[in-house]
Amino acid sequence: MFSKILIANRGEIACRVIKTARRMGIATVAVYSEADANARHVRMADEAVLIGPPAASESYLRAERILEAAQASGAQAVHPGYGFLSENDGFADACAAAGIVFIGPPASAIRAMGSKSAAKALMAKAGVPLTPGYHGDNQDPAFLEAQARDIGFPVLIKASAGGGGKGMRRVDRAEDFAAALASCQREAKNAFGDDHVLVEKYVLQPRHIEIQVFGDTHGSCVYLFERDCSVQRRHQKVLEEAPAPGMTRERRAAMGQAAVDAAKAVGYVGAGTVEFIANPDGSFYFMEMNTRLQVEHPVTEMITGLDLVEWQLRVAVGEPLPLRQDQLTIDGHAIEARIYAEDPDKGFLPSTGKLLHLSPPAETEHVRVDTGVEQGDAITPHYDPMIAKLIVWDATREAALARMRQALAHYRVVGVANNVEFLSRLVAVPSFAHAELDTALIEREQANLFPAAAPVPDEVWLLAALAELQREAAAARQAADRDSPWRMLDGWRLNGRATRSLSLRHGDVLREVTVQVAPGGHELGLDGRTVFARGTAGPNSLLHAQLGERRVHATVVISGERRHVFFEGRSWPLALVDTLNVGGAGEDVEGGLKAPMPGKVIALIAQVGAKVDKGAPLLVLEAMKMEHTIHAPKAGTLKAFRYAVGDQVVDGVDLVDFEAAA
Repeated sequence: MFSKILIANRGEIACRVIKTARRMGIATVAVYSEADANARHVRMADEAVLIGPPAASESYLRAERILEAAQASGAQAVHPGYGFLSENDGFADACAAAGIVFIGPPASAIRAMGSKSAAKALMAKAGVPLTPGYHGDNQDPAFLEAQARDIGFPVLIKASAGGGGKGMRRVDRAEDFAAALASCQREAKNAFGDDHVLVEKYVLQPRHIEIQVFGDTHGSCVYLFERDCSVQRRHQKVLEEAPAPGMTRERRAAMGQAAVDAAKAVGYVGAGTVEFIANPDGSFYFMEMNTRLQVEHPVTEMITGLDLVEWQLRVAVGEPLPLRQDQLTIDGHAIEARIYAEDPDKGFLPSTGKLLHLSPPAETEHVRVDTGVEQGDAITPHYDPMIAKLIVWDATREAALARMRQALAHYRVVGVANNVEFLSRLVAVPSFAHAELDTALIEREQANLFPAAAPVPDEVWLLAALAELQREAAAARQAADRDSPWRMLDGWRLNGRATRSLSLRHGDVLREVTVQVAPGGHELGLDGRTVFARGTAGPNSLLHAQLGERRVHATVVISGERRHVFFEGRSWPLALVDTLNVGGAGEDVEGGLKAPMPGKVIALIAQVGAKVDKGAPLLVLEAMKMEHTIHAPKAGTLKAFRYAVGDQVVDGVDLVDFEAAA
């Protein structure tokens, strides 16, 4: 077995690999960019090597820097993780030339599956079912549009290289094809250095099912069952589960054998995933093969009881597969949710910032959290905004769903926008709960997933006020002069009881909570109703509270003027308003459109001086490896662009001068 390995990746996957390596007694070397100098994977590894500036193109994608680090550290092998160089055949070849083991498939297999077009041709020869489409080399836009018309709309344009949902567009009408193609090619070129695309029939009501395969150097290959990855947004997976609901033994065997045939066709070694599109009638089509370990591999581990990273290491050192196909079994059901720093209410725009408070649910035999960040770390614009993967397991799908709902209800994130509440709604919608799955589930469940804003419950206002009183009491107890009368917060007055008000705001709603000291607690008033309240502060911002006859538990995180209240599976950011220092209404910025995040301007779409309708695309911003189109907020005139193509912009700057129509 290896004594030392280098992990050519970052974030949660690097931490995940380190965990297994440490258990197996293998020393680890991390690599990091300047932006990741204090990252969790750097802190966890036995040693770490700086490889370049923040941009991935200048650090994590610099194969020569990584190989230099491996050689200098004495690492015998490189684990590529997923993303970055994990599917780069040139990097695999370079490792071999340097005498360093690449913990992954041979370069020939990566090359064979690296081009979606070439892979589909190879799969056709191997007898694996394919989706109707054009997978050739002719990239002329007019030719591709003609192919799309022949295939029949809707179609899917896909980058031939890469994956992760980047460089993919669904097109429903011929008149939208040219613009979608151009956007797809730009994104593919930026993400993968290759703008070659293919065009396929878009299967209506499809399920996205992938098969985990594993091969060794002795000619053996097995499948470790399937994962259903149908719940997606922007062609990126949001929830994954194993096994796939409704999967029959016969269909599992057929898909598993097709996946093994695909792997054997390229002489595959190590962990890989063969992805299929499945129709409601049970038919399925080969989509692509990912020649690496997948983000969603934990659900396979949870239902098989296996450590796939350990398997990778054993296969890479030349050992045979630990188990035969007939020895592999499924136990229970597992679900994975991806916790992202993003704002679902703003089109899932990524969010950046410091994780002021990060408290995941406790890990047990039923709950697993794979993460690359901890409280105090920052989500930067340089890399994927994933906070963690939350994985749950139980004996049945219904029980696993209950575990997931409970785990999400106990996930606390403050400092960045996040999708925790969205995920809580997602796992509770009828279609997911009843396993009515397809890749359009999120679009179909818009009403349930994005409900109209509801009033903040009275309990939340009271809990925020009670937390503030607890904070004041703690501060008074820590006063330097222990004999000072100002440490006394008993509300004593010569003639009666003192009454004060705490002003709290949520959005445009401002409410006042009146406070009177009472024996053993406080009398809190809200809209003329009074309730006895008392609280006890616990660790990690926990608040044990009594509100009248009711005893509840909440988490109230205080950050500046903000009071983030987590209660009964939801959260509300309230602001404590200083009524003696209230500023003006602020400047009118209606005439400008602001950048929703740091990024780079990659396309100016509208013409300066043009009159545009509400929702018309104005420009395209690239951030966090994805394109984001900025649209007109209302009908009006585009007066000027403030930035040119190629310019970097920071969060919140005005991108255009826009004059709204009268």
